[in-house]
Amino acid sequence: MDEKKIVPYILLLIQPIFMASNLVVARGGIEFVPPISLAFWRWFFVFIILLIFNFILLKKNFQVIKKEFWKLIFLGSMGCGVCGAFPFIAGKTTTIVNMGIFFSTSPIFIILISSFFFEEKINKFKIFGLVSCLSGVLLIIIKGDIYLLFKLSFTKGDLWMLGSAIGWALYSIYLYYWKSKLNVFARFTIISLGGVISLLPFYILEELFVAKTDFNFEFLFWVLFAAISPGIIAFALYTHVQQKLGASITGFTLYLFTVYGAFYGIYLFDEKLENYHYFGTILVFFGIYFVRKKIYDKKT
Repeated sequence: MDEKKIVPYILLLIQPIFMASNLVVARGGIEFVPPISLAFWRWFFVFIILLIFNFILLKKNFQVIKKEFWKLIFLGSMGCGVCGAFPFIAGKTTTIVNMGIFFSTSPIFIILISSFFFEEKINKFKIFGLVSCLSGVLLIIIKGDIYLLFKLSFTKGDLWMLGSAIGWALYSIYLYYWKSKLNVFARFTIISLGGVISLLPFYILEELFVAKTDFNFEFLFWVLFAAISPGIIAFALYTHVQQKLGASITGFTLYLFTVYGAFYGIYLFDEKLENYHYFGTILVFFGIYFVRKKIYDKKT
């Protein structure tokens, strides 16, 4: 395998490190900023930052943007709106364990929707890799105790997470199949605008009837962190990897998301590293390697 083929897989492993930092935001930032407000201002800052660096390019491609505008707005409403706010709302009424379980279903939705609407083939190797990854995630979530799986209870927050998983699946699929003449960052600028537009009415309702935002240092810190790490960096890497590997394979980053999230908990919130963390991580990496190896073998 030459360097150009290796790089997307390296980025596939790196991208969830930034994406999983969203769990740090969900655990730390939500104490200072209401959930929809946090999602709205996060994507507002993402849009402003990207607009500053891409304004000239966007101006040159105005006709392209005009042609693709509503597709990009839809992508923004799914990837930034639904997946931006739903997890923060879910965190109010469900557990991190349940959030991990439900969000881990997104690659399954990606494979099923891609197969049904775009005739993407589902082979036994992809299914095997999917099962291996899902087993590794569940092993970490239930802490190696099978009995915990039967003791789980579910709440309305779990429905928010299921909606988030479906939203991410739709974002991932159409991001890949709706080809664009814009480069990654120019396209992402308009997608982030879609997130802002879709969240704006709900942000206003939250401010009027639920909770007001305190625009203080904590607000600025958490919003900017969410905008840069799990925002600009994670989404840009995800888009680049997906262009090279496709929607189904890139969807496997969500399993690494759960694994890396567990390690964030260990190093940032003093959670203990147990044997099930090691075994679960091995299963996830094995599943991803197996799918990658099979695809490579078929192309050579």
